[in-house]
Amino acid sequence: MRFEGPLNKMMSTPAEPVRYAMELGTDLVVINRWTGKELRLDYQGYIVCSCGKIVDKVFRQNFCYQCFMTKPEAGDFVLRPELSKAHLGVAERDLAFEQAYQLQPHIVYLANSGGLKVGVTRRAQIPTRWIDQGASSAIVLAEVPNRYLAGIIEVELKQHMGDKTVVKKMLSGMDDPVDLTAEKNKAAALLPAELQAYVSPDPTVTKLSYPAPAGYVHRKSLNPEKDFPISATLLGIRGQYWLFSNGLALNVRSYEGRVVGVEV
Repeated sequence: MRFEGPLNKMMSTPAEPVRYAMELGTDLVVINRWTGKELRLDYQGYIVCSCGKIVDKVFRQNFCYQCFMTKPEAGDFVLRPELSKAHLGVAERDLAFEQAYQLQPHIVYLANSGGLKVGVTRRAQIPTRWIDQGASSAIVLAEVPNRYLAGIIEVELKQHMGDKTVVKKMLSGMDDPVDLTAEKNKAAALLPAELQAYVSPDPTVTKLSYPAPAGYVHRKSLNPEKDFPISATLLGIRGQYWLFSNGLALNVRSYEGRVVGVEV
């Protein structure tokens, strides 16, 4: 069976293990069903921007240059929450969009994603954000009313811990044990008093499992434009990665918009 269409971020459903699905062209495919099967992947030679235009190059979040420079969804506040200004009534690109995005409850969390890390997301994105990062466990550290405050807390804690996923370790499925309850207490104590007021009393540690093998050794990240066509067995899925035999891994989200063919 063959499927064809632009790569895009996989949709995930919390389950044991997490269930993944993706739209490929007109088909909605449950990717979990492909694990253990040989896939033949080819690149069709063009990219589709999220605006629908066929382009030669895309930037972050699958935007062509024009969209990347103008769309509010590509504003600096997305990657750097501390730059948010909507709470001041100041627009970066589109105040109405930015107020809707930024002026809603946000979570600062700690996760074990190849090691301890701090992160920020909208409350509505829990646990999707943790799944996208391949976290084996996560805990809510603080809940705040806007994106700016979440960014300020994250900046404070980045002086003491990482904010990036350790990809090779995460993909291995062999995360070092992390006592997130203890780490939450330590992190809370590092915050200034005015920010400690936002620390969440919720003690829940969320644990996540993935349809991926333990002990996976990541040897090479695939680039569809350079490495396709390939044939390999899909061993599993974690985060937004497809894990293939021979240590090959494809970060699906990094190559959104690339039109590929997949034969199963």
